Parts: sequence; structure tokens; C-alpha cells
Amino acid sequence: MPVEDMREAPSILPLRVAGLGYAPEDRMLLEGISFEIPRGGITTVLGPNGAGKSLLLRLCHGLLTPDGGQVRWSRDGGAITGRKRHAMVFQRPVMLRRSVWANLDHALAAAGYSAGMRQERISAALSRFGLAGLAGRPARLLSGGEQQRLAIARAWALDPEVIFLDEPCSQLDPGATRKIEEMLVALEGDGVTLIMATHDLGQARRLSRHVLFLNRGRLAESGPAEAFFAAPETPEARAFLAGDLLW
Repeated sequence: MPVEDMREAPSILPLRVAGLGYAPEDRMLLEGISFEIPRGGITTVLGPNGAGKSLLLRLCHGLLTPDGGQVRWSRDGGAITGRKRHAMVFQRPVMLRRSVWANLDHALAAAGYSAGMRQERISAALSRFGLAGLAGRPARLLSGGEQQRLAIARAWALDPEVIFLDEPCSQLDPGATRKIEEMLVALEGDGVTLIMATHDLGQARRLSRHVLFLNRGRLAESGPAEAFFAAPETPEARAFLAGDLLW
């Protein structure tokens, strides 16, 4: 572990989003979105295609700049070293033309870890996520499931308090999906807060503690997952769960 263990620093949670809007070229894609995500658990972002799930994650992570409203962490989102304490895993992870080990090393070097710290974190990540036997293999030659495991390991190696995941299992077969879900449950057990966009309602039911339901760029409903799936409050959410709201 790095000397400056980020989890010993004050929490950056809750994440508070207030009046968030995003309108590139004057086309409103997200509007008036407000919610709060507490520390711990898995929050799933649900909604039909085009609802704005991926955009919301990118805005919260800071990859995009909102045109209105605020994304606020309880602290400024950085540790004493200036490193971000939230990471993101994409639907199609970007792999460098390097080995599995080198992909992890590059991410840690970019975040400012020393060579000694990188060695320790890489070894821990490879062991934790069952990738030790693949350390020398070119990352781009891995299977889809192996690449996604590497992407999650790469995010975890940065020691974040929060990990955003954008449809991490959408391209995977059931076996690979099961492995990813087991990894996410283990991360949740470690105290990492996960915020995940998914179109898989079965996955959302299995993993969610909280739900954010988007429709047409607005937050239509939010709250505990158990209540959402048992008795959704809005007609849009009821239609979505019934498979009648596709766009």
C-alpha cells in the first residue's frame, strides 16, 4: 500500500449533485438532476437507451463539464498527494499496446506513485483479481472478460474510495459476467463505493443498494433498490421494469 493510504484520509462522500445539466451545442441531454450518494454500497443507474446514464457518470467523474448545476464531493475529491480518489471503468476498456503488468504500471505512474509503490500495488492487484498468470501477456490479446477484470484491477490499484462503472458487463458472456459481479461484491465488502450504469435489470436486482432511474435526461426516481423494484413510484419506472419503456 502507498504510504499515504487514501482510505485513512477523510471521506470524499457523500457525493452531492444539484441541478445538473448538460447541453452540448444547445441540445439538452441532461437537465435538473439532483441526488446524493452516501458512503458504501452499490448504486445502479438505470434507464432506457439514451436516458443519459453514461453522461451522468462522466460528469460526476469530471470527464465532462456540466453546463449547469454542481457536482460536489464532501471534500475536493483529491488526497494529500493531489490524486483523485475516484476512478472509472468503461464499457469498452482502453488497453495500451503493452503487457498486463505495464498497463497497471502506466496508470500508477501517471497518478504519481513511486517505482516501489507501483511494484507493490501491481502485485496486489494481479493477485486480488486472478490476473497473476497473465501479467506478461499483451493486454489487447486478452478475452473481453479478462480485459474488464484488468480494467477493474487498474482502477482498484489507484486506491479509490469511489469507482464509477459504465455498463461493465454489457459485452460479456454469463460466465464472465458472474466473475465481474463477484469482484464488485468483494470491492463493496472492502468499503469501496460503486456507482454503476447497467441495462441488466437482473444484475441491478442482485447488486444494488440504491437506484437512480433516468428517463429522457431527467432523474425520474431515486431511492433504496428494494423499494424501487418492489413498488416503483412513477409510471415511467413501472413501464421500464415491465419492459415497455425502451427509449
